[in-house]
Amino acid sequence: MGEPNDRETIAAAWAELTATARRTAEEGLVVGTSGNVSVRVGDLVLVTPSGVPYDRLGPDDTVAVDLTGRQVTGTLRPTSELPVHLAVHANTAARAVVHTHAVHATAVSTLVDELPPVHYMTAALGGPVQVAPYALYGTEELARNMVRALEGRTACLLRNHGTITYGTTLSEAYDRTAQLEWMCRLWLTASAIPGRTPSLLSPADLDRAAEQFRGYGQPGAGPGE
Repeated sequence: MGEPNDRETIAAAWAELTATARRTAEEGLVVGTSGNVSVRVGDLVLVTPSGVPYDRLGPDDTVAVDLTGRQVTGTLRPTSELPVHLAVHANTAARAVVHTHAVHATAVSTLVDELPPVHYMTAALGGPVQVAPYALYGTEELARNMVRALEGRTACLLRNHGTITYGTTLSEAYDRTAQLEWMCRLWLTASAIPGRTPSLLSPADLDRAAEQFRGYGQPGAGPGE
């Protein structure tokens, strides 16, 4: 959708993808190779491979599939969560997708059907984050559940599994992952105080925050940037 599939463009996208994947591990959002990242370049989707430590990935390890999932570049197998990534790219305006097993977000996914709106950054993700029903990893069922949970949102939780966020860039998708994990940690921390219940924001509060975000920061910057 706009970008040429030339070697230079793909190489730059792969370098940014692997750097983002390493960042998820370095910042504690995944353990080992438990998460995965994708980015769209033209009619290709570049994805992290299955079971390969991110710090071992180099320029010659590029993995790319077409929009049907057919591998067109690389010898390493794509992530087992390829159906999830393809579903996000097919059903949203995503250009980049980040999936993690962030501990606080995963904990929240086992407790509620929706992350309570404890902070106005909820509005930056499109509203209260939904929890997709559990399905086995790597399955079309999981992808379908996730698509429903993402309706009107740029992030969701996967029950007993982890997080999915997307954005127009890898940086935006990663930042949304970090914000989601922070909000989950905030809610868990506040909920742990005996005898106290966290105050929550109303839909009107979130609408006002969303409106405020539209004029936030420098031109072209998103919330919190």
